[in-house]
Amino acid sequence: MDQNTFVPGGPEENRAAFRTLFDAYSPAAMAMAVNILGNRADAEDACQETFIQVYRHLDHFDSRRSFKTWFTAILYRRCFDQLRRRRRSLALLRKVESDPVVLPTAAPASSPANRSLPAGLLDRLNAKERTALCLWANDGYTAGEISEVLRCTPGTARVYLFQARKKIKKLLEKDHDFLQRC
Repeated sequence: MDQNTFVPGGPEENRAAFRTLFDAYSPAAMAMAVNILGNRADAEDACQETFIQVYRHLDHFDSRRSFKTWFTAILYRRCFDQLRRRRRSLALLRKVESDPVVLPTAAPASSPANRSLPAGLLDRLNAKERTALCLWANDGYTAGEISEVLRCTPGTARVYLFQARKKIKKLLEKDHDFLQRC
């Protein structure tokens, strides 16, 4: 399917096309958001905010570029906005309460994004490494597309991929017990 064929001329002109776009992108968007945010409720909020922003700003889309990459970049920013809000809330809670609150940083093992890897493996990567690896492995993104999503250079995106693969390889080679625990 050609991703740019689903982009209507404007949201008011073709709501059916936007619904098709929503149906095509929502499963992958939810998987990515759960992977970044670590829980379904926040992921649903981020996805909803993303689709609203895409709907409102579809006229800003540059049709010479990949719609999928544009959409994913918006989703990525919404997810990290959620993480920032979570950190601010957490900081306020810590001032009030003496017990720190621990929030998940990766998707649960049952997440579609984690089905092929042992549980806990992606938890060992930082958010950018995890996102780069998931975009590359699950969605077939190139380093250039990943760099647009992460707002970095293609070289930096390749470094995130390299570091993620290196960490995973080291874990799997070094600790055979890790696989048995998973």
